[in-house]
Amino acid sequence: MTPDLAALQALWRQRDQVVLLQAGFGTGEAFLGIWHAWRHDAQRRARLHVITIEPTPPDARGLLRAHRHGVLAALAHELAALWPPRTRNLHRIGLDGGQLTLLLAIGETMAWLPELRAEVDVFRLEAAAMPADVQRAPQRLCKALARLAAAQASVTLALPPRAIRPALRSAGFQCVDEPPGSPASAAAEGATLTRAVYRPQFVPRRRAPRYVAANKGQVLIVGAGLAGCAVACALAEQGWHSTLVDRCASPAQQGSGNPAGLFHGIVNPQDGSHARFNRAAALQAQGAVRQAIGEHGAQGDTRGLLRLEMRGKDTLRMRAELAALQLPADYAQALDAAEASARCGLRLEHPAWFYPGGGWVQPGALARSFLQRAGRSSGFVGCRSVHALRQCHGRWSLLDAAGHTFAEATIVVLANAWDALRLLDVHHWPVQRVRGQISLYDNAGAAAAQRFQLPWLPLAGAGYVLPPLDGQALFGATSSVDDDGETRPADHAANLQRLRLLSPQSLPAGDSQDATCLHGRVGWRCVAADRLPMVGAVPDEAAWAQAPSDRLREAPRKAGLYLLSGLASRGISWATLGGQLLAAQISGAPLPLEASLVDAVDPARFALRAARRG
Repeated sequence: MTPDLAALQALWRQRDQVVLLQAGFGTGEAFLGIWHAWRHDAQRRARLHVITIEPTPPDARGLLRAHRHGVLAALAHELAALWPPRTRNLHRIGLDGGQLTLLLAIGETMAWLPELRAEVDVFRLEAAAMPADVQRAPQRLCKALARLAAAQASVTLALPPRAIRPALRSAGFQCVDEPPGSPASAAAEGATLTRAVYRPQFVPRRRAPRYVAANKGQVLIVGAGLAGCAVACALAEQGWHSTLVDRCASPAQQGSGNPAGLFHGIVNPQDGSHARFNRAAALQAQGAVRQAIGEHGAQGDTRGLLRLEMRGKDTLRMRAELAALQLPADYAQALDAAEASARCGLRLEHPAWFYPGGGWVQPGALARSFLQRAGRSSGFVGCRSVHALRQCHGRWSLLDAAGHTFAEATIVVLANAWDALRLLDVHHWPVQRVRGQISLYDNAGAAAAQRFQLPWLPLAGAGYVLPPLDGQALFGATSSVDDDGETRPADHAANLQRLRLLSPQSLPAGDSQDATCLHGRVGWRCVAADRLPMVGAVPDEAAWAQAPSDRLREAPRKAGLYLLSGLASRGISWATLGGQLLAAQISGAPLPLEASLVDAVDPARFALRAARRG
């Protein structure tokens, strides 16, 4: 069932944003046709978001096979180059500079509809994508559609009107063949499609009250590390402008200033919130890192990463977990010690998880890549410390140490790690400032007998070690709660011990390192107790205390104030998705993450847990 292109075209010529939800992707012909029409329409003004739900989408090769010839072949090649591993989560694919977004939800329709957060203008549900029990439970389907429907949203269902019309009416939809008894209604009784418009008599109470600015004004982002730069890039894709404010003279000088860092997903047999968020984030990071390397000259590699399995699991059990979780080989593989050794060029004593899309990159270069992608939509103001925040008449002001306002905006994003908690005065949140020290060894300057043997791919486990980086070996890292900013010999020794656990072969014979070749860097991580980031609108805890609720989505918020913090040691992995999620919340675009995971990273979760404990 191909959507009515004429009706869609009319929408994207009139509005700034249009959202289409189509259950059933097939070989992608309908989507590619929409993309082709949208790209070649000189009168379009809208950003187009297409959400598609499909249990068994094709892989990249399947897309290319299905569209070898014709006008859609070139688009199929563009899409296939960005096609994700077919893991069962929500995949965001940005096209045409982010002006067109495809959100691919892999799974069953009724499982995904409650997990989506969007205001949909057009619904199209294919016959093959209809839930198996829709004839017995049409109310459930129609209520799920109503929860997502924007005002006057149109719906086309591959069901005869008689089967679904009462449930549609009950959920606030008006069938287009109304009133009953008319010739059009009689003709529709034998039809196989049902068309309706969302026109409820009573506007339902929305589950998630949120603040969306009335216009695309300037957004102030406090902090110009990976987190802040990722937000600036994501806002630019949504057509918004931003200004980054940082205490340093240039971006990515503090926590994002390490010479290099890793990124990869994880595999966990329970596949809980932590594993699913890491998977979604790692897949988005992969695309951002590839772009930074390929287009902006960042040092890095996305040819894969090995993580040793050091908890006693054998390869058979690891492969059984992958099969049970339905994780494809282009996301994760289980290798025995011999296979892993062959991959990295070092003798390993443990089996390993191989993440084909993982790798390493310079964090600062990735941050600068985000800013290059944002272009003129983002500015930078350095050497300015934010001493305090103040809200007055719907605007937020940034104050210096003397109490003077030096910048103000309707929307402020705090992306300044631990310092954001100081500005918010939320020291009761279970978040720690954790010190980490990496070690660098001058392999090029050391004598031949004292050089480290380094892997071809990044190797992680109890610690990590990177391939050669400008003649240096980079490995680490320690984790402690203290304020000592100086590098410590004891931490270098601890990092060397971690390296020895990864691969004894990597160290020189007799562990005879040249101490003059060893140096390092200290940085601080902002780590939440549940090991997840904080992404979303800042809760108004005082208002919540006066009107308590045990529903996270009903939490009152400080209008126009957002937070992206708590990236811990996974800044490279988490920043891209965190920025996309925050930009979607600010702009009103469909959220690129399932609702249960949006709740898992919501900053209000700490206040909710405290309230439930009484």
